[in-house]
Amino acid sequence: MMRTRTLHCAVFALACAVAAMPQLASAAAKTVKAAYNGFVNGMPMGTITESFEADGSAYKIVSDTKPTGLAALVLRTPLRFTSTGRVGREGLLPAQFDARRSAAEAPQVSAEFDWKQKQLVLRDKDKTQTVALPPGTQDRLSVMYQFMFLPPERLRQLEFPMTNGRKLGRYRYRATEDVEIDTGIGRLKTLHLVKQRDEPGDTVTEVWLSPQHQYLPVKLLVVEKESMRIEQVIQSLEIRD
Repeated sequence: MMRTRTLHCAVFALACAVAAMPQLASAAAKTVKAAYNGFVNGMPMGTITESFEADGSAYKIVSDTKPTGLAALVLRTPLRFTSTGRVGREGLLPAQFDARRSAAEAPQVSAEFDWKQKQLVLRDKDKTQTVALPPGTQDRLSVMYQFMFLPPERLRQLEFPMTNGRKLGRYRYRATEDVEIDTGIGRLKTLHLVKQRDEPGDTVTEVWLSPQHQYLPVKLLVVEKESMRIEQVIQSLEIRD
């Protein structure tokens, strides 16, 4: 089954433990508009459009997936993801994450961040659980934009907590610099991140960040244990400071 949530959860599961960051990138964007083409096993599965807006100390991120072809018939996972919260000296501090089928429908999955009480409330349909909230935790959408706020040297070896609304986990990534790839906005020199798998059957996850575009993701890859290959490649990107 083509699972957009796996793509966002695994690939975009990439941010640092924010509380450990001594300083931030000097000029993160105030507005980002991005569009990606999605592929499953090399076949087009749709387009993903995303927007990031920071207004003072608040931020909002919205990601919408529009499936095409056969994907429009079989895709049953949430297609609209939203993350809201604050922008602080450590970067993004999520307050609420939601995943739903459309803007008009109620969330199927959500996460509520209570930083004062250090608690994370996870809701998956009728199931609710509360877990401890580690410093620096991101949701699977906010992680994509947290890179803009981090010093480049902190991106070389990553370990961080992240939630997809269903569970909270820790992730480790190794980085390789100056990896060139072709994208819809040209050939780019990227920082290539590879998830370190704890077990042989773990999902393969890779992400390519563009230093010339404030370390935003320009390509994503997930290979699931059943050998389903999911890719997401940037087609357009607008950044405003």
